[in-house]
Amino acid sequence: MISLVKSIAVNGLTSNIIEVEVDINNGLPSFTIVGLPDQGIQESRERIRSALKSSGDKLPAARITVNLAPADIRKAGPIFDLAIAVGILVNSGTIKTDELIKDSIFLWELSLDGKLRSVWWILPATIWASEKGFKRIFLPRANSREASFIPGIDVISVDNLSDLIEILNKEKKLEIAQKMDFSSLSKTKLDDKYDFRYIIGQAHAKRAMEIARAGWHNIIMNWPPGSWKTLLAKTFATILPEMTLDEAIEVSKIYSISGLLSDENPIITSRPFRSVHHTASSISIIGWGTKARPGEISLAHKWVLFLDEILEFPKNVLEVLRQPLEDHQITVTRVNSSFVYPAKFILLWAMNPCPCWYLTDPDKECICNAREIKNYTSRLSGPLVDRIDIFIEVPKVKTEDFNTKNDYSGIENSASIKLRVEKAKLMQLARFTWTKITSNSEMWTKDINKFCKLNQDSETLLKKAVTNMNLSARSYYRVLKLSRTIADLANREEIIMQDIAEALSYRKTRD
Repeated sequence: MISLVKSIAVNGLTSNIIEVEVDINNGLPSFTIVGLPDQGIQESRERIRSALKSSGDKLPAARITVNLAPADIRKAGPIFDLAIAVGILVNSGTIKTDELIKDSIFLWELSLDGKLRSVWWILPATIWASEKGFKRIFLPRANSREASFIPGIDVISVDNLSDLIEILNKEKKLEIAQKMDFSSLSKTKLDDKYDFRYIIGQAHAKRAMEIARAGWHNIIMNWPPGSWKTLLAKTFATILPEMTLDEAIEVSKIYSISGLLSDENPIITSRPFRSVHHTASSISIIGWGTKARPGEISLAHKWVLFLDEILEFPKNVLEVLRQPLEDHQITVTRVNSSFVYPAKFILLWAMNPCPCWYLTDPDKECICNAREIKNYTSRLSGPLVDRIDIFIEVPKVKTEDFNTKNDYSGIENSASIKLRVEKAKLMQLARFTWTKITSNSEMWTKDINKFCKLNQDSETLLKKAVTNMNLSARSYYRVLKLSRTIADLANREEIIMQDIAEALSYRKTRD
């Protein structure tokens, strides 16, 4: 008799149903696993042998053959331990019925004493099982909260192999984990010190950040040290919207396969941003390791990717951002496989104008020569610059502007900016109802032609600017998308000449 148990192989964000076939025949005792298993799966034999013994059972003294089908998909990791053990127990007669096995998925790593260890990749595996119509998934208790957010499938949490045997033999009640309510989860609270009301001056920078957030536009801040670029970047998170359940699940899948979820934090609930140091390699940014784990651009999906001191980054590291900035996804290729990860993020850059940082500082003299400055700034290539929507100069705060009386009554706070931004976002969602677009920055040429119509004066102004400012075709369309966002913030469907003028002002530092 051949027993059949189903499990799941997770490859990046995609999954495959794996049929674990177990055949036990008379012959010299042996335990063979076939079907492209890696070393981790081959080691399952000893874990299963010891786990069965600890559970009051043992491996049959016979020839055991396990096939992981389909055989052309490479399998990795210890997550098939449980499925193999269940297949052996069904075949040997210890588990007397397969009624609960037919529509179930089994994902566990077994310890030597028969207990179940938590594993990665639970969220994408549970989503896949639900989409394929499976009724239940058996998981370690440590992973049950993470999986219980997924509708349409029962999550059965079990502590050890002995309990599982009793459940499958209907000697013990089936415990279905309670579905988690996303709205009831506590959201990560930002530090109270991060609020736009506490940033003195910088009205131009605050306005630019409001536009960037409303239309999901990329932004560069340039000025010497001490102008609060980093503080502005960190405060930017205070005007990001709350995550919906769909967004939380989409982002949590990425964190699940990266091993960054835990029982205490089973799902991502808030939008902090990823901050990358200039010593980071291109591999760590796009996807790392032999199994191509998601890099920083994918971990920043639906969030913000902040790169401070961008001209300190090697040029080859900056260039890897070009394709994901355009396509909102990244393809990571390794020897045996290729993975596609989403990478839709707001790119927030802060830079200094020269190696000594003081080229444009009115109070301190720059000590760099022209060649040093040219070599330094050349790390930002033209094609990469074209993919940035907003360029702003962030001036130093003057001492006379310091708020020594701690009076912030006349300064707009993050909450009011966030409210205005969310109204503009609702306009965009209504506009793009019958498309997959959610923000103005995602529009392609045909969408821009449809939703960014200009009157004669606005069109004349933009065409003159293209010639005088030496703008590329890509920059031309980015100005239009930025103008659309500016009009949305003013609650206008029509794009007027002032919107075009303001959008053009954010490209003045391109050269």
